[in-house]
Amino acid sequence: MRPRRLAGVGARPLNFTVRPHAKRMRKQYHFRPGATGLSAWDVDRLVALAKHLQPQLVPVTAIRELDEPYWGESLTPRHVAEHARLIAEADLVYPVILSSDGRVMDGLHRVLKALMRGETHILAVRFAVDPKPDFEGVNPDDLPYEEETDTNDPREV
Repeated sequence: MRPRRLAGVGARPLNFTVRPHAKRMRKQYHFRPGATGLSAWDVDRLVALAKHLQPQLVPVTAIRELDEPYWGESLTPRHVAEHARLIAEADLVYPVILSSDGRVMDGLHRVLKALMRGETHILAVRFAVDPKPDFEGVNPDDLPYEEETDTNDPREV
């Protein structure tokens, strides 16, 4: 089977807004080790900040997280099933959000869906300068997750 370019990209201009549909979302954070411990970015804020960025096609092979340990938890079969569900529900129309150094800040389930479908490229936006984290030196368990938010960005739920 020959790899495909991202399906449906030609049907939309590359400057369309990031995630324009309203949907109930689970609260999500992007984590990265920082100088004072774990840094966390609220994904809702990342989406809002990324709305002005120009989406571009990025080779799936350029996504480094595909070949690195990513989810810090020990994955049980139930965790794998949950991630499989999120991958299946992911919508490739919405761009992945990349940091200034090309790391995935939001959208790894979309990247995995593109990989599984044999896509050669994925739509992404990239910060020229990373936004400041919302939290520094945090324990992920101490962050608020219970509330769902109405957003204009139907990322994987």
